[in-house]
Amino acid sequence: MQKHLIASLLVLAFAFPASGFAAHSNDNEAQRWNLTDLYANRAAWNADAKNLETQLVQLQKCSGHLGDKVSSFKSCLDLNADILKRYARLATYASQFRDQDTGDNEGQDIAQNADILGSKLEEANSFFRPEILKLGQKKIDAYLNQDKSLASYRFGLHDILRGAQHTLDKKGEELIATFGMAMNAPAAVYSTLSNAEMPWPKVTLSDGQQVTIDQAAYTKYRASPNRADRKLVFDAFWGKWKEFERSYGVTFYEQLKRDAVYAKVRNYPDSLTHALDGNNIPRAVYDTLVDQTRANLPTLHRYFKLRAKMLGVQDLRYFDIYPQLVSGNFTYSIDDGVKLMLSSVKPLGDDYVNAITKASTARWMDVYPRPRKRSGAYMSGVAYDVHPYILLNYNDDYESVSTLTHEWGHAMHSYLANKNQAFSTADYPIFTAEIASTTNEVLLLDHMLKIAKSDDERLLYLGSALENLRGTFFRQAMFADFEREVHARVDKGESLTGEGLTKIYGDTLKRYHGDKEGVMKIDDVYATEWAYIPHFYNRFYVFQYATSIAAGSMFADEILKSQAGARDNYLNILKAGGSAYPYDLVKKAGVDLASPAPYQAVFKRMNSIMDQIEAIVAKR
Repeated sequence: MQKHLIASLLVLAFAFPASGFAAHSNDNEAQRWNLTDLYANRAAWNADAKNLETQLVQLQKCSGHLGDKVSSFKSCLDLNADILKRYARLATYASQFRDQDTGDNEGQDIAQNADILGSKLEEANSFFRPEILKLGQKKIDAYLNQDKSLASYRFGLHDILRGAQHTLDKKGEELIATFGMAMNAPAAVYSTLSNAEMPWPKVTLSDGQQVTIDQAAYTKYRASPNRADRKLVFDAFWGKWKEFERSYGVTFYEQLKRDAVYAKVRNYPDSLTHALDGNNIPRAVYDTLVDQTRANLPTLHRYFKLRAKMLGVQDLRYFDIYPQLVSGNFTYSIDDGVKLMLSSVKPLGDDYVNAITKASTARWMDVYPRPRKRSGAYMSGVAYDVHPYILLNYNDDYESVSTLTHEWGHAMHSYLANKNQAFSTADYPIFTAEIASTTNEVLLLDHMLKIAKSDDERLLYLGSALENLRGTFFRQAMFADFEREVHARVDKGESLTGEGLTKIYGDTLKRYHGDKEGVMKIDDVYATEWAYIPHFYNRFYVFQYATSIAAGSMFADEILKSQAGARDNYLNILKAGGSAYPYDLVKKAGVDLASPAPYQAVFKRMNSIMDQIEAIVAKR
């Protein structure tokens, strides 16, 4: 539970950079989340934080005594679980309080206090793993048989025993926990330099507007309908990253070395094996994903050729991948979006629909953009005794409806897991998390195509789905390919400079985008993109987006075809939370992510969408 909890909170830290937005005219209290469900105010939070610190002192009395007798063993596990549950609630409030106004000093202060509490927690309970290992399988099983109320801890205890050869003694685990706060320097430097201190360039667009090309502006203007403006933005933005290539190279190399050291200290052959073993994911999953993606790059290249045709360009360039393929005056209010979402998930059954319908009116969401509110979107579902929270920046367009549906997929995953599991087995890893969101997106597309009133609408929905497959499957698989390569080099003791990282990333970028085949031209300066990706500071994380969209696509297809048992198989994954290893859960439901089948289904779906788009275009 602890490793998933900390990982969940870490993911939020990397979700999206903060940036300013104009407030939405419909923004009101009813469209903001209700944090009083967590704590009435900061004073109540402070009081509960003190309760946590008191519990941490009490927890130290368990050190050295887990094996005294079964009753003390259970009381210590219960205390640790209650501490983790309390911390999840504290951290959720702190994170949400900060994100609703990133310029508020109180929000920064409470978030920092939550981080400090998290470090104290990790240090305080670091004795658990080595002591449980010292007790051994035989004694642990005896305790489980003596006291049936320990059943909710069975999976976690056996998982610790599974990692015996990778766990240090008590002193070693305490030392690693103590160094925890000092080991996040690379990510902290990246975040500060990228979000606060980069001297962003200014450009003058074709309409005479002068724009500072920071990260938010890059995201906006890279999709400009004016091709010359897109090139100008790309050249300025990536040129600036190129200027800092050496600094980002040092920062990322330190991260890679840190991961290599941790793998070595914990007796793993390499960083990838270490990362995957946390959730007992077979290496074959990662390697099959990359191998299948490389083998099916012609599908991605087909998409780029279609994009070039629809944009009307002969020489597709890297700065041409973001403009919308289809534009139109289609707007969807938040009420419209919720209605569309609720209609789309009907194939998941009445219980699911009734639960999400009730939840969507209960102020779990912060809907609209505001100045200083965190940008992007995410769901936080670790506050076990409360409910999930969703941050959106809803903009009345179809992408907003898709994002809404995506995040509610996550929220219902947490809702069902928390409802059906004890706290110790409720939280789930990223490997299964994105399956719930992806499945909802596929269901939404199916619904929207059924109710579309024109070819323009159909093109909008199909184009959005196609771009989602490019960005969420192929792009994330490309990142995974790059990560595997650079980690392997550092694991073997090789050095890497910023220039070296750019060369490796550039070769990967060109392979995936068909530079050699003449599909798309990639300018060398754009190969500094590796320095821009924050997820690389959370090792081997992004591949799970690609595996999830593969699994989610298969589940959604089977559900929509009303295949026997398909819906229950899928919902059972959500209800299981973290009560079993994620690969095993998905495989039991009928999808083996270590085999080519789910990835082949993605390529088939992508080609089917392109067939439909080409058929509409041909009619014109």
